[in-house]
Amino acid sequence: MTIPRIALPNGIQVPALGQGSWYMGEDSAAARSEIAALQAGIELGMTLIDTAEMYADGGSEEVVGQAIAGQRDKVFLVSKVYPHNASAKGVPQACARSLKRLKTDRIDLYLLHWRGAYPLAETVEAFERLREAGHIGAWGVSNFDTADMQELARLPLGGQCAVNQVLYNPEARGIEFDLMPWCRTAGVPVMAYSPLGQAGRLLKSPALVEIGKRHGVSTAQVALAWSLRDGNTIAIPKASSLAHVRQNAAAAGITLTNEDYAAIDAAFAPPRRKQPLAML
Repeated sequence: MTIPRIALPNGIQVPALGQGSWYMGEDSAAARSEIAALQAGIELGMTLIDTAEMYADGGSEEVVGQAIAGQRDKVFLVSKVYPHNASAKGVPQACARSLKRLKTDRIDLYLLHWRGAYPLAETVEAFERLREAGHIGAWGVSNFDTADMQELARLPLGGQCAVNQVLYNPEARGIEFDLMPWCRTAGVPVMAYSPLGQAGRLLKSPALVEIGKRHGVSTAQVALAWSLRDGNTIAIPKASSLAHVRQNAAAAGITLTNEDYAAIDAAFAPPRRKQPLAML
């Protein structure tokens, strides 16, 4: 299975379908299976792996570090800094801790997890210093709404933003009204976290079940195929079993029909007005 690729603003091509690691690293008994799942995903072409210092208080980064050991150059590594660490002094210190947990000398894409008290300009300047020093390859943001992105773009270095990671799935479509169009026009890819929803509600949707039956695939694969449809979205589902990893990778080869899209729109209506940015 060939996974389509998306170009970041710096020209780097990354898989449109990657791997998330939220909730990994919380249970030492599960570490072996989590590492195996991530490694299987790498072999299947899902070489973009997303983590954060917040996840399991660094435990997720440690699991990811073990998974990529010996194959770092195959992987596009994404991590995130807490807002309370996003100061001129805090950013390099947090990055150094993440690098140590990940057992690597660089993070390919470093994100501000969400907006906090520190001025955006201060955080961006700290990111740029890390990039110039070679500790990160690029930087971006997470959980930024349209006004936040516009404010960022007005900064002298704001045009260096490589991605905006936000909640996006058929249940959470608010960003389609204005944020996704803004990002597309600005050339900033959207990275969709929780593309399979939360608590399993989405995957029990009668509409997705019926579409899955038509294609002979799972509802999770339908949701992932839907999230990749516009060519400017990177989906990062988490999978901690080999079976789910293989299913996720295969979703990149599913082509939904206009009938399928209409059924999803009927079940989960696209936004008709501005909505508050949904976050988990």
